[in-house]
Amino acid sequence: MYFTLRRSSLWACNTVTTERVKGEHPRLNRDLVLDTAAELVKQQGVEALTMRKLAAELGTAVTSIYWHVGNRESLLTELVARTVAELGEIRPRGRTPRDRIVSLARTLRRELRAHPHLVALVHERGRTEQMFQPVAQALVHEVHAAGLRGARAAQAVRAVQFQVVGFVVLERYRERAPVQRPGEQELWDADTAGQDPALARALAAEVDVDRLFAASARALVDGLLGPA
Repeated sequence: MYFTLRRSSLWACNTVTTERVKGEHPRLNRDLVLDTAAELVKQQGVEALTMRKLAAELGTAVTSIYWHVGNRESLLTELVARTVAELGEIRPRGRTPRDRIVSLARTLRRELRAHPHLVALVHERGRTEQMFQPVAQALVHEVHAAGLRGARAAQAVRAVQFQVVGFVVLERYRERAPVQRPGEQELWDADTAGQDPALARALAAEVDVDRLFAASARALVDGLLGPA
């Protein structure tokens, strides 16, 4: 996948107390612990997730965290399972197979963009293919509905997956890259745009990535499925 994580040292806990810790969050339960841990990872990355920090966020003691989810390794395993399950809930929308395939691509991109650190964790744990399998199966259903079979159907499914993941990779690259000098505004003019001033202005302008993704996904699907 497109993010690399360094392995963190794991917190271990040999004993767990069943007694409620004084001052513990009154609503503390397994789901709340997992929700809070997922939000910490989303905002700060996996490396920032420690049992002490998680306990501080919840206003409880570390021993209470251990009681609900086990040690840090168990917690990370649970977060991976949740992420895989959540991406498995993506459902197509639209009246036609074309519309539904595009909707799957757009939703998958949105979910990958929303949870980059968790997706990277899934990849590190070797469950990337499992995470993408439900969307792939939904795509199979839609390309079958569009009349594709065999190798053509497989090519369509993979093309959509690669287009989505590749687009997200480029988005992340652009967001994290240093300021470019020269930038696109300086690089594009009538000469570099083949004597097309309108094209030069468009290429020098800020990219509307949502609109660009929608257009590229639609063009890809139309090319894969043929004339409507």
